[in-house]
Amino acid sequence: MTQDPLTLYKLIVLYMLDRVAFPLTQAQVFEFILDKEYTNFLNLQQAISELTGAGLITAKSIRNRTHLELTDDGRETLNFFQNRISPSIKDDINKYFKENEFELRNEVSVYSDYYKATNGEYEANLVIREKEIELVNITLSVPTEEIAEGICDKWESKSQDIYNDIVKKLF
Repeated sequence: MTQDPLTLYKLIVLYMLDRVAFPLTQAQVFEFILDKEYTNFLNLQQAISELTGAGLITAKSIRNRTHLELTDDGRETLNFFQNRISPSIKDDINKYFKENEFELRNEVSVYSDYYKATNGEYEANLVIREKEIELVNITLSVPTEEIAEGICDKWESKSQDIYNDIVKKLF
């Protein structure tokens, strides 16, 4: 029995999201699948769009990243059809996560966003998550959008140091 290639791409995405206990960014999924040359950008974009439309994954945009998570329906679908993914593809995915889990987790556990508050100032929201638990959630009120954006940009690289400083000073 031959398989529709788009179905395989969808199953690969579902399998990837099932293998981690944290959301993956769309860029992380794309990087792996495109680097392995399983398909091209347009096919993968279509697969993710159809998975989202069918409610098998959720896509949440935070600033310039889209975070993907498996839904219960997606997990059930994967359980039913995962035998259609070749063992070599599963091995590639498992090996990738084993080698890159720390970096992948760090990339999605630290995020920031900003918005204009009702008082006319901007608020930068800075978060560190570990699985579903927020370790840090800081909101800073600043006078301009440029400052809020700069704070959010720096949060990515300095969040661990800031978290460590807070813990040292409070404990």
